[in-house]
Amino acid sequence: QVQLVESGGGLVQAGGSLRLSCAASGRTSGTYAMGWFRQAPGKEREFVARFSRSGSSTDYADSVKGRFTISRDNAKNTVYLQMNSLKPEDTAVYYCAAGTTIVGLTSPVAYDYWGQGTQVTVSS
Repeated sequence: QVQLVESGGGLVQAGGSLRLSCAASGRTSGTYAMGWFRQAPGKEREFVARFSRSGSSTDYADSVKGRFTISRDNAKNTVYLQMNSLKPEDTAVYYCAAGTTIVGLTSPVAYDYWGQGTQVTVSS
């Protein structure tokens, strides 16, 4: 089992920045693909960004490319999501996820473990 805990959410004005953190504990000795997803009220959970299992490649949703950056600190078992130039449409609960698959990493079903989520609210 892997436990994931997100932090760093909050209220920010449009154009501002936030950095989300996802700390992993438990069976972290394995290699996991790590992803960030978000879910706005009344909408489905959507892909934001991810690392491959090897950590050698990243991918971003078109809506966040150039504004968000995913990174990781393996020594701390932590994954980050730096979010810049935030827009009101970025408002959502952001979730961190970990999975052992190597394909389909833009889909929530590819992930085995999820955090509890952290709220990000961007005011206009």
